[in-house]
Amino acid sequence: MHKRTKIKIAIFVLLVGMACMFTAVVTDHWAVLSPRVEKVNETCEAAHFGLWRLCKKHIYISSENYVEGHGCGPISLPGDENCTYFRHFTPGQDAEIFEYKTQKEYNISAAAISIFSLAFMILGSLCVMGSCTGKGKGRDYLLKPAGMFFAFAGLCSFISLEVMRQSVKRMIESEDTIWIEYYYAWSFACACVGFVLLFLTGIALLLLSMPQMPRNPWETCMDAEPDQVE
Repeated sequence: MHKRTKIKIAIFVLLVGMACMFTAVVTDHWAVLSPRVEKVNETCEAAHFGLWRLCKKHIYISSENYVEGHGCGPISLPGDENCTYFRHFTPGQDAEIFEYKTQKEYNISAAAISIFSLAFMILGSLCVMGSCTGKGKGRDYLLKPAGMFFAFAGLCSFISLEVMRQSVKRMIESEDTIWIEYYYAWSFACACVGFVLLFLTGIALLLLSMPQMPRNPWETCMDAEPDQVE
């Protein structure tokens, strides 16, 4: 396969990775939290959240939907939903104060890191556009920083994922919260796909933009022009 074709395939895969990461950043289904269901035929409060917003949903649990030992849900059941930006929890009871502090500490960090990821993606895209608009091979050197920017974007995505995972883990393991169950939802999956595609394809693009190594180590010496002695 021609080198130029490989670069075009890499750019297409990077576009898919950027779309996945952007979708993850702007949506709020990174994790779903469920409390214990004490009684049947009553409403319970489940929650799903992302980097910027948390939504609490009041779900009516009937005898048909009730499973002993399981939490409130599934989140897809109908119910009234209340979403808030940034102020994820309103401090009140001890459990709410703990959750508020946890979300404030972790989500601000994860959101800030995701902004760095978006910034690296924009810089990488500008470098790719500059390389594509150039005539001939005059601007192929821009593919090198583009590959580095996309790889850095993937690393930032991974760090954001890990920060979010630690946030959920801390809330579930603490005795100060009502949540007993959790699972990572489709926004988290989009971020994982974005991380893999951006990081691996960014490195691949960087390697593809490197000059081809000579098959014979003597080729470089033989092709070099002799030094002129004055």
